[in-house]
Amino acid sequence: MACVTKKRGKWAVDFYDQHGTRRLRMLPKGANKAEARKLLRKIEDQVSKRCYLPVREVPTFGKVAENWLQQKRQNVRGSTLKMYRGHVNHHFEDIKFLKIDRISIATAERFITERQNKGMNLTTLRKIIVTFNQIMNYAVRHRYIDHNPVREAERPRNKGEFEKPTIKVLSPSDINTLLESVSSAKFRMLFMLAIMSGARQGELFGLKWADVDWFNKQIRIQRTYNFDTWYKPKSKTSNRKIDIGPSVMRELKAWKLACPPNALDLIFPNEVGKPLDHGNVLQRHFYPALKTANLPTIRFHDLRHTYASLLIEQGENIKYIQSQLGHANPTVTLNVYAHLMKPVNQEAAVRLDKVVFEKSGDQMETKTKQGATE
Repeated sequence: MACVTKKRGKWAVDFYDQHGTRRLRMLPKGANKAEARKLLRKIEDQVSKRCYLPVREVPTFGKVAENWLQQKRQNVRGSTLKMYRGHVNHHFEDIKFLKIDRISIATAERFITERQNKGMNLTTLRKIIVTFNQIMNYAVRHRYIDHNPVREAERPRNKGEFEKPTIKVLSPSDINTLLESVSSAKFRMLFMLAIMSGARQGELFGLKWADVDWFNKQIRIQRTYNFDTWYKPKSKTSNRKIDIGPSVMRELKAWKLACPPNALDLIFPNEVGKPLDHGNVLQRHFYPALKTANLPTIRFHDLRHTYASLLIEQGENIKYIQSQLGHANPTVTLNVYAHLMKPVNQEAAVRLDKVVFEKSGDQMETKTKQGATE
């Protein structure tokens, strides 16, 4: 049974841990009995939750973060792992050597506030907090601590009422100007398909000719290629069929005849028949094409945003847009693109007006005529 006792003039806690091992935890000289009882209650709570560790065995935050990264290596894409590694290496220096059980809600909120006060981009800070939260969740699962203080910490808020959307899109005239500026048939086709399908860059790099349904005019997204690695689609909804318009299908047929044969059956192979390299596509082809077309510099991913914005502009159903983009649900699509939707839609109001009042008017007129006849 756990108890508070005195050993060699200092208060101590005598107890058994969750593994049945008897332990003696000494308090520093000068501590009183009340402090010893408080420590006993804390230890008993940890033992009941099976997360008690002797002081010398409690790992530092840095050690837990490294263990978490090793575990993540097996389950995430290369790009995601690279982001996590960057966060761990560059943003946790001030708590790296803290014992994991010394990180409290106050520690987490101070971590957030200091970075926000230094002017860190809010989106970047939120991503770092996600990493922080996952590391602490890992610590809870492995019984280093009994709760995650980051989960309860106050999150950063934007000082303005709204954050300005960072999405950049091309207009139809911009699209034509861009495509006309590309001399390579392969990269013209790549950029055209990116804009007119909304497929992610890795999904385009992984496309094979067998993924093209010529009869139904669709392409099937079944894999993705990023950072020299093949992956299955990000989610069940990412494995999808995308409708392709007739003009793009004609261009795709022409490119199939010109495409050099390759062992992987890739639609967009490099010079040796392997998948394209992300950096080479951007630096040697995409950015130069934007410059030649006298268009502002955008990300390749903004071609996907362009596709979504065009569908929204022409009034397509949000469920259809979600399915074409491969989002998990329409809420994700709305969260990303809500600001692109028209705040005024008089056409919808007119249609509703006609449905309600014109039909009612017809019915009233019919009843009047019937009454007169009788």
